[in-house]
Formats: sequence, C-alpha cells, structure tokens
Amino acid sequence: MSAIDSPNGSASEKPPIKYLDTKTSEKQEYAAPPSMATIQDDDERLLARIGYKQELRREFTKWSTVSYAISILGVLGSVPATFGSPISAGGPATAVWCWFIGSCMAMCIASSVSELVSAYPTAGGMYFVTKHVVPPEHVAIWAWIVGWCNFLGQTAGVSSVAYTVSQMILACASMNSIFEGGSYSYSPTALQTVLLAILLLCIMGVICSLTTRSLHKIILWFAPINIIASVGICIALLVLTPEKQSAKWVFTNVTDGSGWGSKGFSFLLGFLSVAWTMTDYDGTTHMSEETHDAAIRGPVAIRMAVLVSGVVGWMLTITFCFCLNDFDGIVASPTGLPAAQIFLNAGGRVGGTIMWFFVILIQFFTGCSAMLADTRMAYAFARDDALPFSGFWSKVNRYTHTPVNAVWLVVLFSCVLNCIGIGSTQTVVAIFNITAPALDLSYVAVIFARLVYEKRVMFIEGPFTLGRWGKPINIVAISWVCFISVVLFFPTVKPVTLSNMNYAAAVAGFIALFSLSWWWIGARKASDEGHTPDDPQRRLRGAHHMTEHDKTSFEEMTLRPSQS
Repeated sequence: MSAIDSPNGSASEKPPIKYLDTKTSEKQEYAAPPSMATIQDDDERLLARIGYKQELRREFTKWSTVSYAISILGVLGSVPATFGSPISAGGPATAVWCWFIGSCMAMCIASSVSELVSAYPTAGGMYFVTKHVVPPEHVAIWAWIVGWCNFLGQTAGVSSVAYTVSQMILACASMNSIFEGGSYSYSPTALQTVLLAILLLCIMGVICSLTTRSLHKIILWFAPINIIASVGICIALLVLTPEKQSAKWVFTNVTDGSGWGSKGFSFLLGFLSVAWTMTDYDGTTHMSEETHDAAIRGPVAIRMAVLVSGVVGWMLTITFCFCLNDFDGIVASPTGLPAAQIFLNAGGRVGGTIMWFFVILIQFFTGCSAMLADTRMAYAFARDDALPFSGFWSKVNRYTHTPVNAVWLVVLFSCVLNCIGIGSTQTVVAIFNITAPALDLSYVAVIFARLVYEKRVMFIEGPFTLGRWGKPINIVAISWVCFISVVLFFPTVKPVTLSNMNYAAAVAGFIALFSLSWWWIGARKASDEGHTPDDPQRRLRGAHHMTEHDKTSFEEMTLRPSQS
C-alpha cells in the first residue's frame, strides 16, 4: 500500500487525481484528500486517525528498532539457559533439528503478526488490532482476552528472565567456589535467587524509566554485542574444547531421555527450547508510538529479528552439541546448567566465567527489552481503561515523556510473581512456563479472527502485506501454535511425580477462569460506557465505534482502487 503526499494549499485548489482501476482498466477521478499524511513521514497524524493522540516521543530509528527486536529474543542468553531441556529429553539431534524447524515456524507467526500490526502500529500491538478484525458486537470480549493474555504473558516473561539472570549470576558464583566431593561449596538458596531477581527487576525498571532518546542510544548496542559475542563464543568453544563429537552424532543421534518410551515423543519435547526463546514477536510493535515510520520499520524489524536469531541460535545449538564430549556428565552438571559446564570444560574457571559473563549480559539486555514492551502494553491497556486505576497507570511523565507509572506497575507485578519462588520453586516455574503459550495464543487468536471474519469485517492492509501467501502462512502459524501449546503443557519426564509435574496448564486454567469471571462480573458492564471516537481514553466496547471511522481514514491515505 502506498500513500500520497499532499501539496500546499486548500483542498478546493487541488485538481482531481486520476487513478487506473485495476479491475475495469478505466480511469477514475478522485479529489485529492486535504492535508494528507503519509505513513512513512507522518506517524503522528496516522496515530491520530486511528484514534489516539501522540503522547510519547518518536526517537527510535531503523537500526535501534532492529536492535531492539533482536535483543528481545536474546538468543545468546536464552539458548544456554534452555539448552538442557532438548538434550536431556532427546539428545543432540533433537536440539539441532527442533531449533531449525521451530525457527521456520516462528517466521510464519512473525510474518502473520507483522502484516497485522503494519496496518495499526500502536503501543497496544495485537490487542488493538483485535478491534479491527472482529465484528463490533464481539470486539469487547475478544480485546479483553487477547489483551490480558498478552499482558500476563509478557509480565510472566519479564519475571522469568529476571529469575533466570539471577540463577545465572549465582551459578557463576557457584562455579568459582571450591569444588569437592562432586559438588561446589556454594549452592544458592531460593531466597537468595528471588532477592537478586527483585534487585535486577528494579535496575531494569530504572533503565525503562529513562527518556526514549536515552533508550534509543542504549538499545542501539544490544544486537551488535549479542551477535559478536555469540560468534566469538562459538569460535572459542570449538577451538578450546578437546575431543569434540562427530558430525554424525550431532545431527543424527536421537535418544529417549524423557522416559515416555518413545524417541518420537522425546523429540517433540525438544521444541521447548525454541518455543521459550522465539516468542514475544510483537514486542517491537509495542514501541510503535516511539518509532519513526513504525508501520514499515516494525514489520521489517520483527522478521529480521527472527531470521537473525534463528541463524545465531542454530549456530550456538550446533556448537554446544559438538562440545558435548562427556554427555552424561554435562547433562548432570553440578552447576545445574549444561551450557555452563560446557564453558567450564572448554575455558576452565577463568575462560568459562568470561564467556558466561556475556551470556548473563545478553540475558539482562533481553530482560530490559521485554520489560520495555510490557510497560508499553500496560500503558496502552490502561489508556483504554482496561486496568484498575487506569488513569494513573496511563499517565505519561512530564519530564521523561515516557509512561513511568506503567513501568513500575510491571516491576511491582513481576516482583510479586518472583516472591512466589521463595515458598515454591515448582509454582513459580509453572507461572513462568505460561509465557510462551499465553503470548503465542494472543497472536494466533487475532490471526484466526481475521480469517474467520474476513467476509464480515473489511481489513485495511498496511504497507507490509503477505499477499497471496497470507492465508497459507496464517494457517501454518495457527496450526503450529495449537500443536506447540500442547507440548508446552505436557510433563517432560515420566514417571510423573509432584516434583516434576508441569503445572503450567493448571496455572493457565486458573488465570483464564479468574479473568473471564472478572469480565462477566464487572468489566463487561464498564466496557459498555464507551467514549467518543475522537477521545483517546476510550474503553474496550467504545473502540468499535471507531471501526468505520478508522477504515475511512486509512482509505483516504491510500490509492483506493488498487490499494497497491
């Protein structure tokens, strides 16, 4: 879809513009729309036509947007943290090929998400798009479910990243303690892990409270450090590790480490690593109101991030598998993380610690990026009165011009979730495990709605479109998420006991019951009190009054006959 720049002067002084109707091959005349704003050059006016006023400052450029998109996936931090799951369940070939297949599927989801958010680039991301693919009478309940799935999934993700960074730092301390009797002299407690995670969350909160200009300057370096450190670590491991495994063993050896009596099922469990890592695709779209040319740069950044992260993650996975010279010993590492043991075996205590430092640093970057997306989602959700005390949480700080209140809402919520880990590690891990399915379901719900209601609700495409490949890619994305969600909720080890049970399904069921009950008891009535179309503080139900207005605005900005 392209747009037209408006010349100076009033609308009455502009001659009609002739367009070629691609269906009839006849020329049509349309009056040039007054004061036209292009998507590329006037994001503020586009946002106003969608129905919101510009409150945040657009400081993110093309490169900082791409860097942000790559850093939110953070493969150098996430792959070592999750590497133990696929190799213990199904061996090296499971880890290698599950990452490759999962990355291809992630590109289908990311492409589908990119097409949708390109049309409506707002801080609400997929939550806001819901209002434009669903019939007016169903908008409120759909937006409620998608919004809460996305917000809770993102918050659980932020909490889990902080918890993981805490575990990594303490594991590093353990690695550098005295090793005797088959174990390290220092072993962190649950309380220490949680307290350090809370400290990390507060540091992330301070960073996310900075001005958008400062965030742009900081985030610009996230991706280069991630990629350069990943390549450097792979080279170091391959050079320093003695007696590496053969290529045949790495690419063909599948085992049944899950205890389910099936190599095929154990292979499926290997998708856990890539599913936990390759998610939060719409994180970049939550920064749309702080990005120049968001309708174009957002989708490009999302797809670029999945491509780069897929390649780098596969490179790391293959490298780690070649370095599994003592498979059983590494899987049962006293550090608790097989990747950390690989670093120790290759570089010794000093070299392993240096490499592990970069893993921790990248994972911290991921936490900052994830929190930033979550805070913008909270801001957008509160702006539509979907949170208690929405007026307070949606307020933009007059000094930083960022939603600082929403930042500390996320910090507080994440700290509360982490505190559960003091009493029960199983429960907090179960809560963290809902991150990927909650986020992925919030994406495919909107993709599914667009397919189901395409004849009832006209969707005006943005600059990025999948064209004729859109529907097949959408169907693949939906099918994959439905499949992987079942795998994510399944117990990873048999026999199933109270200690190894996957409680994520129970947690997800409780959250679904609670949120839907809240909807029917009170939120449904509140959503009926919609605001006017021009009021940015409109409620969920009030959003559907904008539908035709928004579509008309978009049509005015595009070439009508062909929408090319």
